[in-house]
Amino acid sequence: MATTAGYETLLAHLSTLIDVAPPPFIHVHDPHTPRISASLLRTLARRPQTSDPAFPTPHIAYACVNAVACFTPRLFYDTVLNALARWTPKWETGCENWTDDSGQRFNESVDGFVHGLRAVHSWLGQSGSSSKMSAKAKGKARDDGNAVRLVLIVERAERLKDNVPDLIVPLTRLAELAQIDLTTILHSELPWDQIRLTLGASPDPFYISVPALTKDTVATRLASTYPPLTSTSTSTLINPNTYHPAFHRLYTHFVSAVVSVCWAFVTDPDELAYVVAARWPGFVQPVVDEWEEQKRQHRRRGDEDMEVEEDVDADEQINEAQQHDREDGEDEELELTPPTEDTRLRLTRLFTPSISKALESLYPRLTSAQTWLLHNQPPSNLLSYAPQDAVAVLANSQQSNHSSTQTKQLKHQAGGGDSGEIKLEKLPRMAKFVLIAAFLASTNPAKTDMRMFGRGLDERKKRKRPSSPRKKGSAKAGAVKIPQRLLGPLTFPLDRLLAILGVLLEEHDSDVRPPMPEYNDVPGSYTETELARVAIYAQVNHLASMHLLHRASSPDRLELSPSFKCGISYDGALRLARDVDVKLHDLLWEAA
Repeated sequence: MATTAGYETLLAHLSTLIDVAPPPFIHVHDPHTPRISASLLRTLARRPQTSDPAFPTPHIAYACVNAVACFTPRLFYDTVLNALARWTPKWETGCENWTDDSGQRFNESVDGFVHGLRAVHSWLGQSGSSSKMSAKAKGKARDDGNAVRLVLIVERAERLKDNVPDLIVPLTRLAELAQIDLTTILHSELPWDQIRLTLGASPDPFYISVPALTKDTVATRLASTYPPLTSTSTSTLINPNTYHPAFHRLYTHFVSAVVSVCWAFVTDPDELAYVVAARWPGFVQPVVDEWEEQKRQHRRRGDEDMEVEEDVDADEQINEAQQHDREDGEDEELELTPPTEDTRLRLTRLFTPSISKALESLYPRLTSAQTWLLHNQPPSNLLSYAPQDAVAVLANSQQSNHSSTQTKQLKHQAGGGDSGEIKLEKLPRMAKFVLIAAFLASTNPAKTDMRMFGRGLDERKKRKRPSSPRKKGSAKAGAVKIPQRLLGPLTFPLDRLLAILGVLLEEHDSDVRPPMPEYNDVPGSYTETELARVAIYAQVNHLASMHLLHRASSPDRLELSPSFKCGISYDGALRLARDVDVKLHDLLWEAA
């Protein structure tokens, strides 16, 4: 199979061990391609089981779990038992886990988990899981005690040492503890010496080391995936004929070129496939353009021939026969054929330098494959240029694409559409109030809060700012004071942010609130209740994770109130203020 290329030895060893005489503990070490080998282990667990009446084999039940997802012991126990019993928790039944007839829970401790494994083993043996065997072979297998065999596969086993280190030793001795036919397979990208605990309580495993794939094997794996499953999707960036069957041989040569260029830096087939997916549409585009141009010229010549034939008086049957022969020849001429060897060499020379550039951008995920493809599209009819001119034309086209991209980004930023401002448009209403309060706290001095916000119910419109107009003609005029919003944001504590937020909600959010009769007796009680909710603190943390608020204090100092800085600009604060109908200029101590 194409998906097992390079892993035939691993699958053969594991399948033979599991079917014949599995050791109680196996460790599979793959430091090169752990994702691929883990997927092959899952495929091995889903394989159909065959039985020979002459050599009966037990029914094998698999459980594939991921140590990253099962980060607690109870979650690990429930996941393993549900997988072995083929039990799927359903919402309608209260998401109950698998239990035996007694209804006992097996996720409390390691001892309960061991009893759960015994219960699953007994339940599988009684439920007729080995019904495919003959009655005589089934009875002989049950007499030998090998009617059911449990196989536990743990992926990313290196995470067990960080999440649940107490489970490492019991997992390596499960067969000894449960006294059943059970095998534990730990799969990791780290060697066993770096996973095992220093106590020495774990036995030595049956060690299987997965060798690194060779260059030819990786090229074969990538070439065997042509055409990919995503080629049928409708995309405006990729021509429908990009993955035409006629280009299969060209694709094989292209994959070999990509592997040769990138092999010194990346050997993971998945990463190489990502580079191939980004560069192949542009690599084959000149051939598709040349074919489409030939097709248009052929149609143009056909139309001219039709006009000439209309002026000639001939027999109608002869004309129909000629037209039929011409249509047959047209279909043959319009077929998309593989490119010649000279064309393949030209394409390889033109696009080989761009493969390393694609690797530099795509391997660290500085951009996506779709974006890189859009910015590095070749010019139309590239093969129509002379070979010595095509290199310069391709370089100029890529440079113009890069320049146009930078121009669009500059125009977008000039219009106030930077990445920070784009996030502001989709924020909820409460988050907008929090950011406005943060901007006011970072812009106004702390000593002015009482004068700007500490007003009574009858003093809401009495706002006074310092006014010190300079006298005209004064010879001793001082230095011009720069507004704080131009100097940068000030640090403010969380308590001050909540106090300013309460004033903003009380004055500008009371009209849009739902009717709450229980809060009408005491003015401001609804706002105080809202400020005390956990949602406000969660909103502050969420804005800090979006870098719209910058945490200034250390998160380790729990005894102090956290302090922040506002991360939005003056223009962004004005946009938010307009959205929630807040007059920002009236609340700034130093207005613009």
